[in-house]
Amino acid sequence: MFHLSFIVIDRLSSFVSEEEFRRVLEYLKGVGYEGAELNLTEPPGIDLDRLEGWLADTGLVVPSFLTGEAYREGLCLSSPDLSGRKKTVDRLIGYLDTAQRFDAVLVVGLLQGLRSDEPDPRVANDRIVECLREVAAAAEDKEVKIVIEPVNHLQVGFNNSVREVCTLIERVGSRAVKPMVDTIHMNIEESSLVQPILDLGSELRHVHLCESNGSTFGSGHIDFAVVWKALLGIDYRHFASVKIYRGNSLQEAARSAIGYLRSLPGN
Repeated sequence: MFHLSFIVIDRLSSFVSEEEFRRVLEYLKGVGYEGAELNLTEPPGIDLDRLEGWLADTGLVVPSFLTGEAYREGLCLSSPDLSGRKKTVDRLIGYLDTAQRFDAVLVVGLLQGLRSDEPDPRVANDRIVECLREVAAAAEDKEVKIVIEPVNHLQVGFNNSVREVCTLIERVGSRAVKPMVDTIHMNIEESSLVQPILDLGSELRHVHLCESNGSTFGSGHIDFAVVWKALLGIDYRHFASVKIYRGNSLQEAARSAIGYLRSLPGN
């Protein structure tokens, strides 16, 4: 059986205090989550020693760190600017220490860039592959996994489908780089919510569960029951992170989502 975590969308530095964030962790554990997926920034926005202690106290883990915030700083793997790409590689390599410390995977999606960064997808992918090979070599040394998120074409310029991500990973050629899926992006880019999961099988390393409208589960048209069944069918054993970013407080979203998922067949 796989494990459930909740994505804390806000940057850690956006919380009023570290105490407020600690209460969020306690709440997530109290309603039944096993993990909290976090945005990783530089600096992290929270004392990592304290975070480690709070995780130990609550029994939660951080299964994964999101890296997309770095794009908002101008970092991009497909940028025509060589120095910018070097900074992006260095940032990701720097994140590996934190990922290793928490035994977490690094999620790479938005950092691939947009067509406004590089309009030619062939050129962009050559740059992305070159950068990821360097990051992957460092990840192999630290035994950290990097997962590539297929993000829909409205939000990221390249590798929007699971098939495209698999082609990218094959080109990178590293055991440290694995595919993931996100239901909101699959809903846009794929003809099936199930077949990509079945096709990936044991290669699938991370999952985001998100409604078609980004709000509470059941308010859109994602068939979470068939996704759940597919994950069980491939004997998926890693984390699936709930992502809700519209219409609710974190507490309301977390509580309603886990109740919804627990009601699905197979629980």
